[in-house]
Amino acid sequence: MRDDTYLQSRLNELWEKYFSDVPQANKVHIKFGRASKYRFGSIRLCYADNSSHILINGMFKSPVHPKEIIDHTIAHELVHYAQGFSSTQPRLHAYPHRGGVIDKELNDRGLKHLVFVYKIWLEQYKKSLGILD
Repeated sequence: MRDDTYLQSRLNELWEKYFSDVPQANKVHIKFGRASKYRFGSIRLCYADNSSHILINGMFKSPVHPKEIIDHTIAHELVHYAQGFSSTQPRLHAYPHRGGVIDKELNDRGLKHLVFVYKIWLEQYKKSLGILD
């Protein structure tokens, strides 16, 4: 089983390798939350101390889920952070997902492989839940 220390190491590696141009202007915490069917990750700004908190779906503790899905989820939240959502960075867009800005930035940062793996995994995951598009 994966734990919060594992998440911190993944966050550190992704930040260093792909987001090194993004200053960590405030403290960023990461941990597993409860298991959820539909929300894989979130980022929130804590106004009490201006820290950002990334919460990763608890179902990803299980090694059944590929490491790339966790990395994609963390990188997705880091894009929000870099674009000024739930961070002290300047906000770059009016809306956090409009126009495919997340996938575009992940691709621009050399994380296209994570986007590809995530899309395939998501289709399989949705089928396992009985969700048809």
